[in-house]
Amino acid sequence: MARIPTTVVTGFLGAGKTTLIRHLLENAGGRRLAVVVNEFGDVGIDGEILRGCGVEGCADDDILELANGCICCTVADDFLPTLRKLIDRPNPPEHILIETSGLALPKPLVKAFTWPEVRTRATVDGVIAMIDADAVAAGRFAHDEAALAKAREADPTLDHDTPLEELFEEQLGCADLVILNKTDLIDAQTLARVEASLAEHLRPGVKVVHARQGALDPAVLLGLGVAAEDDLDSRKSHHEGEDDHDHDDFDSFVVRGGVVGDVDVLTARLKGALEAHDILRLKGVVAVQGKPARLIVQAVGPRIQTYFDRPWREGEARASSLVVIGEKGLNAEAIAPLIAAMIA
Repeated sequence: MARIPTTVVTGFLGAGKTTLIRHLLENAGGRRLAVVVNEFGDVGIDGEILRGCGVEGCADDDILELANGCICCTVADDFLPTLRKLIDRPNPPEHILIETSGLALPKPLVKAFTWPEVRTRATVDGVIAMIDADAVAAGRFAHDEAALAKAREADPTLDHDTPLEELFEEQLGCADLVILNKTDLIDAQTLARVEASLAEHLRPGVKVVHARQGALDPAVLLGLGVAAEDDLDSRKSHHEGEDDHDHDDFDSFVVRGGVVGDVDVLTARLKGALEAHDILRLKGVVAVQGKPARLIVQAVGPRIQTYFDRPWREGEARASSLVVIGEKGLNAEAIAPLIAAMIA
């Protein structure tokens, strides 16, 4: 029996993973796809966004959520049973997409495909790393080794990279294909500089492709056929020999509310909150007065994206939920009431 190809989509918070997968679902060309979504936070926002895409042939039970923590830390308890649930179906999917949390290490997930109960049934077709070109251009993940070495000499507390830098390197180092997303937000010279900064972290032969809004031909992304689980040694990691990693450097919380009156006012107020506080990522669903469909809110850095997806279902409570993610020490006591007042 042929093994089911599985594509792992990794990438930092807000890089565009959900948008990419939504595009793949909308352009599947009749291919039966299933999606496993790993959340960081208490509500399944990404799964809800994908279910709202309205793609014919993509049923609700084709999108499965793992909301009990980072997928790389819950492989045995959560991921493997979920994968078995998919491959044991009478009519299993032709291809599986896995959207990892922005905080996930991809290598432990790839390693799970070497387990005997999975190895004969599924294979990692490829690991795709989504990169926010504009964020890298702004220096959020600059890798100046000389400057870092100088800083270490001056300050002995800087013995290791920050968690964000380490995660960024892990995701690039495990990738079989890198998607440099949001390239429309930077000029050609800046784009070349960003690509050069990424190159030092990529394995030999790994290609970088450009994208806007995650719109790429599925033929570019699916069918890589690399069997990544057979090539673990080339995928170097800061966590070699470790079974998991520590997420204590990140905080997340959920803010719930009711119906919003004006989308422009909401966007402006959210932008103010993003600028005033150290929020890495904000995403969620908002109910808007007089609108029959849900408003999806996605924010990373100072950028906010909003769009209406599916109509509210009959009997479904019209309520708003936003997930806020930041580094440890995020001032939830100040931020939560601020955002709650916006969606009251």
